[in-house]
Amino acid sequence: MAPPNLIRAAAIQIAPDLRSAAGTTTRVCEAVAEAAGRGAQLAVFPETFVPYYPYFSFVLPPVAQGPEHLRLYEQAVTVPGPVVQAVSEAARRHGVVVVLGINERDHGSLYNTQLIIDADGSLRLKRRKITPTYHERMVWGQGDASGLKVVETRVGRVGALACWEHYNPLARYALMTQHEQIHCAQFPGSLVGQIFADQMGVTIRHHALESGCFVVNATGWLDDEQVRSITPDPALQKALRGGCHTAIVSPEGRYLAEPLTEGEGMVVADLDLSLVTKRKRMMDSVGHYARPELLRLAIDDRPALPVVPLHDLAPTERTSHDAVDPSFAAAGPIGPRADDAAAVSRPALD
Repeated sequence: MAPPNLIRAAAIQIAPDLRSAAGTTTRVCEAVAEAAGRGAQLAVFPETFVPYYPYFSFVLPPVAQGPEHLRLYEQAVTVPGPVVQAVSEAARRHGVVVVLGINERDHGSLYNTQLIIDADGSLRLKRRKITPTYHERMVWGQGDASGLKVVETRVGRVGALACWEHYNPLARYALMTQHEQIHCAQFPGSLVGQIFADQMGVTIRHHALESGCFVVNATGWLDDEQVRSITPDPALQKALRGGCHTAIVSPEGRYLAEPLTEGEGMVVADLDLSLVTKRKRMMDSVGHYARPELLRLAIDDRPALPVVPLHDLAPTERTSHDAVDPSFAAAGPIGPRADDAAAVSRPALD
């Protein structure tokens, strides 16, 4: 067990069960128990780990993806549901905060979803990746800003983003403004090759420095048999190797343990939260180093819903929108205008 002033974290790199959500869930619960046995109070798993990342979408043409996409629907996780219940029970039993990536099914759509489960087993956050990347757009729907939240847990203030959301600086800044102490990053792993792993290392270290927080990053792993099961083409199999960089980084941008780039295992390190203050004393990007009178972020953090009750609309929006404001017709779904939302979420300049 880590001393009281430290948090011991485990970034977990393991292979999913490509056949079933139940099999992968069992592996998650076993890994939580192993991490707890090594004194970990926080366990972070890879992106959409349950039931598995949709590797098929990276190597199959769209016309051939139907059967595998439907199989993913059949195995996808509902929230709440038995998978969440099992992992929550493991978190509670072992007193570990768990950050888990899942393929979430919400009726007719799938989403890349991140769960933060506290050490008492309570679900503290469910958020959806705001923009699926490249091939992923064939698989998942888009999330919204309602999930760009940092939550209080037994190990401190925790935030999370998935994969290339880390290349959206405004999404990262949204979490910075909420003073995250531990940022949990999730990538698929076993994808693209060494260049992906190299880019990942730069990305997570930069966020640690800019946010002044710890970053715990987990990537998945596929063994050779699993790669061959996804595609028999040796040329395409090359695209399903490499790209693993499971690591833990301090607010000063230092690796706290050797990154894991191949095989299954976990990276375990102690996080001294006093380093957050040490870093921010020099550079607090949302405090003394910010210039909000020049640059600031406006966030519409309401859930994006396909139906908005009429009584929730502003009075002017109950009439002809074009007559009130010709530009409104191009503004998107019915709801308060973006400039109205921004005015609510920020102080007036004057």
